[in-house]
Amino acid sequence: MLLYLLSGRLDFMTAVVDILASLVVIFLVMPFHEWAHAFTAYKLGDTSVKYRKRLTLNPLEHIDPIGALMIILIGFGWAKPVPIDDRNFKNPKVGMGITALAGPLANFVAALVGGLVLNALITFATGFCYTQIGTYILIFLAYYIQLNVTLAVFNLIPIPPLDGSKILFMFLPDKWVYTFYKYENVFFALILILVWFDILPIGYLSGLMGGFINWLTALPFSFF
Repeated sequence: MLLYLLSGRLDFMTAVVDILASLVVIFLVMPFHEWAHAFTAYKLGDTSVKYRKRLTLNPLEHIDPIGALMIILIGFGWAKPVPIDDRNFKNPKVGMGITALAGPLANFVAALVGGLVLNALITFATGFCYTQIGTYILIFLAYYIQLNVTLAVFNLIPIPPLDGSKILFMFLPDKWVYTFYKYENVFFALILILVWFDILPIGYLSGLMGGFINWLTALPFSFF
């Protein structure tokens, strides 16, 4: 990431590879994340996402410039949220919760795909992996997986306006949910402060989930 390069924590080529992985996430995976929200909402009855042009994988409809820059700089960020009209759901809180869960699941799917490619290379192209180009490809895939897992874990934090809050709201009284929405901007500022001072256990949880994904995606290749 760019800040790690400037601070001397990464060498130039590794930083370049990490930035390339970040760009793949920004232009391919984050649109997939937002499309997953829109597609799930559409299937649950909210056709408004189609008319808002969010039922698409076109990155231009989903990218938030500041959120994208944050991914490149510090390794986490955001896209433009998909506006959801929960009045179109049979059960608004449940519909919102399921729709919210679809986004992080998209990141986990993207991480699983990266893990399968990584383990396939290690299993079937061992010699290539020891070349300089092969090493950088492995670094690319490892960071791609890590970034997707981190974004999924970050979005599952049960604090508004993150996806995890809407999942939590399925189990809370309407009065509490209204209060959370009322102070959503305050909560978002709080999240940024907590992340900046590394108070939230995002790194720890991402490490656990990343280890699980590496184990799971290595499992099919253990028979070769």
